[in-house]
Amino acid sequence: METITVNGEIRENLGKKSSKEYRREGLVPAVVYGMGDPVHFTVRALDVRDLIYTAEFKLAEVNVSGQSYRAIVKDYQFHPVTDELRHLDFLALEDGRTIKVEVPVTFTGTSPGVRGGGKLQQSVRRIKIKTTPEHLVDNLTLDISKLELGQSIRVRDLDPIEGVEIQNPGGQPIATVEVPRALRSAATAEKKASEKEAKKAAKAPAAE
Repeated sequence: METITVNGEIRENLGKKSSKEYRREGLVPAVVYGMGDPVHFTVRALDVRDLIYTAEFKLAEVNVSGQSYRAIVKDYQFHPVTDELRHLDFLALEDGRTIKVEVPVTFTGTSPGVRGGGKLQQSVRRIKIKTTPEHLVDNLTLDISKLELGQSIRVRDLDPIEGVEIQNPGGQPIATVEVPRALRSAATAEKKASEKEAKKAAKAPAAE
């Protein structure tokens, strides 16, 4: 699992006024909590870019005033107009202590339905799991090598992982191979033609 190093500086002052001053200097107010008292600090926005602007799940090694924390990003806030990163919450990880996180879903194999002209539509990109840091995974994998046209693969189709409890409902579809309109039209036309031929055959006089 990839780990991003984040170096921070302790915040001498707290409150909205000091937060604005830090942001004017290009710094982002942040906090790491979960082990003892919360630690308030600032980071450079560029240093956390690979943690925020990514679909991947990554760990953070937060270094503040000589203290290091293995952590995950728990929450972040953007400015509603400028999309500027305004605040970051880190949760420090401790072995044996349960956490809930969302990790991405990836696929292996090639769907026969896709090879047949269908389109794989992914409706769920991240799955919520409950686990401990020693069992933490950065993704969940689904094999779609048997997924035919019109079929869906669901949360319950995920292989169980030791120490990891999936929180999403088992019946929730993750991806579906949709039948394109052209294929649906062709199938409908073929069905109508078959029915027409069957009716003609039924009406035809029996041979003596």
